[in-house]
Amino acid sequence: QVQLVESGGGLVQPGGSLRLSCAASGSILSINAMGWYRQAPEKERELVATITNSKSTNYADSVKGRFTISRDNAKNTVYLQMNSLKPEDTAVYYCNAGVLTMQYRLLEVWGRGTLVAVSS
Repeated sequence: QVQLVESGGGLVQPGGSLRLSCAASGSILSINAMGWYRQAPEKERELVATITNSKSTNYADSVKGRFTISRDNAKNTVYLQMNSLKPEDTAVYYCNAGVLTMQYRLLEVWGRGTLVAVSS
């Protein structure tokens, strides 16, 4: 019913930048909070940043001052601008959204992930 599709991952050198995008599609009435999570090899998935539908934001301490989350409500899209990337930012990044469908169901939806690799 609802899909999240991430894009924008890739290989970047330390100190570089990437911008991730995540577009929601399907039977959507409204989207509440959206967020980005990441999972590094042999580690648990962790929160990176979240943004509410009123654009209030929250960040993990490890990315504060370097990453910026934003959203375009008209496009049902959330972005993650990542600057000053470090090797420890290497992970698969997943998009997440709380969605109210047109059938009035509340769903928590995950994307399939996009790989970000930071290496020289």
